[in-house]
Amino acid sequence: MEKLVAPSILSADFGNLRAACEMLNASEADWVHVDIMDGVFVPNLSFGFPVVSAIAMASTKPLDVHLMIVNPDAYIEKYADLGADTITVHLEACTHLHRTVEKIKKAGCKAGVALNPHSSVLLIEDIAVDLDLILLMSVNPGFGGQSFIMNTLRKLYKLMDVKNRIDGNFLIEIDGGVNNKLAGVLYEAGANVMVSGNSIFGAENPIVAIRELKEIARLHDFTI
Repeated sequence: MEKLVAPSILSADFGNLRAACEMLNASEADWVHVDIMDGVFVPNLSFGFPVVSAIAMASTKPLDVHLMIVNPDAYIEKYADLGADTITVHLEACTHLHRTVEKIKKAGCKAGVALNPHSSVLLIEDIAVDLDLILLMSVNPGFGGQSFIMNTLRKLYKLMDVKNRIDGNFLIEIDGGVNNKLAGVLYEAGANVMVSGNSIFGAENPIVAIRELKEIARLHDFTI
């Protein structure tokens, strides 16, 4: 499967999000990762509907919307209407996960499920065949700028075992603390999508930082 780069706009300058979108439009980024936080499921607040709408209108890249919220079912159709291409919900936030996944697909979006660092990949095995994407959180969700949790690599190997065993066709996304050095290892181990925030938006030239990540992606762009 193709290897992708999804810059997290959570790390952009909130005072000039249009400029951030225009930079991403001009870059080699594949997706724009949009973190939605409610201050309940995670200890932080991020973007409301008007801001996501503005990002969608300014962006030419697919929107990878990551719902770090309780009761995501209540908002799936709204984010689909705003322009989400992929909607990812958390396993830990969904009582009836299969129903939620079906709702995402019915809304016309690709369906993803995220796992927090403490959650075993085996918890998702029975629904994995129905998913377009599985996101492994490599930090505790809620804030940017955290250090990568190294146990994520072991979880990635376990998830690849599940994927091979069920002949799954889902993408594997890694979110949190990803930099150029880690990206190569993660792509090599089977991950498909790197979410990167501070290492891109904190770089002297974000377009160059994205290009460097994309070059690493191309080096590992083969089917596993």
